[in-house]
Amino acid sequence: MPNTNATRLAAFVERLLGTSLPVAVRTWDGDRAGPDGPTVVLKNRRALRWLLYTPGELGLARAYVSGDLDVEGDLAEGFRRIWSLTRSGELSGVRLSARDRAEAAGLAVRMGVLGLPPKPPAEEARLNGTLHTLLRDKSAISHHYDLSNAFYQLLMDESMAYSSAYWTSGTTDLAQAQHDKLEMICAKLGLRPGMRLLDVGCGWGSLLVHAAKHHGVQAVGVTISAEQVQHVKARLAQHDLDDRVEVRRQDYRELAGEPFDAVASIEMGEHVGEDNYPTYASTLLRMLKPTGRLLLQQMSRGAVAPGGGAFIERYIAPDMTMRPLSRTLGHLETAGFEIRDVHALREHYPPTVRAWADTLEQHWDEAVALIGESGARVWRLYLVGGALAFEENRMGVDQILAVHPSVDGDSGMPLKREWM
Repeated sequence: MPNTNATRLAAFVERLLGTSLPVAVRTWDGDRAGPDGPTVVLKNRRALRWLLYTPGELGLARAYVSGDLDVEGDLAEGFRRIWSLTRSGELSGVRLSARDRAEAAGLAVRMGVLGLPPKPPAEEARLNGTLHTLLRDKSAISHHYDLSNAFYQLLMDESMAYSSAYWTSGTTDLAQAQHDKLEMICAKLGLRPGMRLLDVGCGWGSLLVHAAKHHGVQAVGVTISAEQVQHVKARLAQHDLDDRVEVRRQDYRELAGEPFDAVASIEMGEHVGEDNYPTYASTLLRMLKPTGRLLLQQMSRGAVAPGGGAFIERYIAPDMTMRPLSRTLGHLETAGFEIRDVHALREHYPPTVRAWADTLEQHWDEAVALIGESGARVWRLYLVGGALAFEENRMGVDQILAVHPSVDGDSGMPLKREWM
């Protein structure tokens, strides 16, 4: 075997792993080593410098986002192969000894990799202040949701629903799957004309518009994203709903006033820190009339942890917190809710995310024009990895239906599920 940069690098990594490379590697000089299939392309020496100074997921992400590292072939298949090593425990057992570090340094010298650490890409979040204060939460939300309304319109279907859709048998169209999800939420909440609905973390107004148009409710939506408020106001004017729907730039901790007939919060609870979740749950209860229903759609993980790893934390959803489903149910029950139904939607997220990913690839040049090459690469990595996380049961998503029971214990719920 020739002693090339690629083979030297492959040999070192395989010795650390104790197994063969899951993907091939090609260095900047054109040399390749590893199995058939997806190939990690190190386009220059700086690609390895990222990993030298920040080993692991974050270094790989920085190299990819910056364009110094690329992947030829099926990116999703590359992720699958790497995660298969993670599940087997082979990656978690890797520990760099003093000998390993010395060998890595020697290899870096021979390959001409040594140099100053690269500056992290501009797309990386940089937040200040105490975790989950109102000011810091606004900055965290702004990092992701204020990216560009035009970009999100490009990515999503007409409903602008940025959450897992509901794919029934034979559904192949994302717009239909999102319509069915919104309709199911309205059915679970038992919405009827004249009822008042509160949507906490209303996004771009998908549920507000659907519930007002199709179920005749009066609705209020709150979000701390300035871009989302601007977009929702324009949609309300477009659909002639200004007199029935109000949108506010407001944090859940600022909610007060007369309670509502129904409350929804769709994939917003992930942005509430674990220490703040009791306040969030008690606020949802306080804003709901007795016998009123709450529909909470939320992603989950097996333990209370930052949302999705180093890449997600730095580039997508800083300060995001994931928790087990059981933990969320416990918070709701402690607040005073009665849990009435839990609907697992994990298998519905991969086709949702892949529909967004397909749209991104089909409109790549337009996406780059809106958020830049590095920003588009962030989203490509995010969507491919996110679909696999749900497919492989590393993350889940559930709809939780709960009620605010009356003083005498009345739930107001029918004996039969109305949404079946």
